[in-house]
Amino acid sequence: MRILHITNHVQKIGNGIVNVAVDLACLQAQDGHEVAVSSAGGEYETLLASYGVRHFHLDQSRQPLNIIKAAWRLQEIVQNFQPDIIHAHMMTGVVLAGILKNNNDYSLVSTVHNEFQRSAVLMGLADRVIAVSHAVADAMVRRGISKTKLRIVSNGTLGSPRHRQLQDYQPLPLHRPAITTVAGMYSRKGIAELITAFMKIAVEFPQAHLYLVGDGPDRTMFEKMVQNTPLSNRIHFEGFQPEPQRYMLATDIFVLASHCESFGLVLTEAREAGCAIIASNVDGIPETLDNGTAGFLVPPKDTETLADALAQLLKDPTQLYTWKSCAPQNLERFHVARVNEETLAVYRELVTNFKPLKVIAREEVLVSK
Repeated sequence: MRILHITNHVQKIGNGIVNVAVDLACLQAQDGHEVAVSSAGGEYETLLASYGVRHFHLDQSRQPLNIIKAAWRLQEIVQNFQPDIIHAHMMTGVVLAGILKNNNDYSLVSTVHNEFQRSAVLMGLADRVIAVSHAVADAMVRRGISKTKLRIVSNGTLGSPRHRQLQDYQPLPLHRPAITTVAGMYSRKGIAELITAFMKIAVEFPQAHLYLVGDGPDRTMFEKMVQNTPLSNRIHFEGFQPEPQRYMLATDIFVLASHCESFGLVLTEAREAGCAIIASNVDGIPETLDNGTAGFLVPPKDTETLADALAQLLKDPTQLYTWKSCAPQNLERFHVARVNEETLAVYRELVTNFKPLKVIAREEVLVSK
């Protein structure tokens, strides 16, 4: 198949949507498909090229004049590459590819990563809509997307071509016990609630430190919560880190306190690293934590319950060890190879003349005989 992925960019900034698209493009090219990515560019262009993935520059910034230019540019890319499948991972790409679809011979697939955004309903313009969790699929049905279009391909990034093997990362020398989150610095990620919960238990556990790994527009607001408090030297704003695994491997308790979360990819990486996990019982997170058997689920926006959960694990080494031991179990389904195979199966529903490489090779052998 000839597969064209559309994303806003391919920057190495911790964007989960971009990471998933890059993983798929690399693995699909590795499987022998002709693969390209259209985006505004970024650091992952080098990785994509190493897998034989072509990159076409496409600026999708949403100024009216630029959208018209982007439509013309995408038409040029389609004529050049002649894709069987366009897989759009963000809203603008779906709209552009949907507009051009009537004049071109390709099928359109979209993936809904952030269902909570109002614009997510536009992902339904595609011929097939991939939901990254059962919770996202249910939400899209409620918003009017036909079940006949929807397919569930649960997210997963373990074994990603973007990463080294976990054992190749050197843990950082964090203060212990270490409580860590890896998340964009947005209010919806529950950063304020995590800081507040830590402040509630900090006196009882004077050795504990909190590490906030990530960047984003609300970081200054969170930093102001901590400034001029006695805990300013125990709450660490680490910014974006290209190798968050080094933090996770040195972490005792990993927290994702999101208000909404379609899947929570970072939780699979925290599980692989063997962290005890506390996370919000919302949207796709329970699926990511095996419905609470691989991590401690708490209500979102509830600082009291979050603080109690932190204190419970910090005061009981046996319980902490138990949760750490549970986290790395049953992780096979979070590997990128499974995500790729299930995604290709969605493509095959639309590309009726597709023949797997093994079939083609077998036919060539028969002809040669």
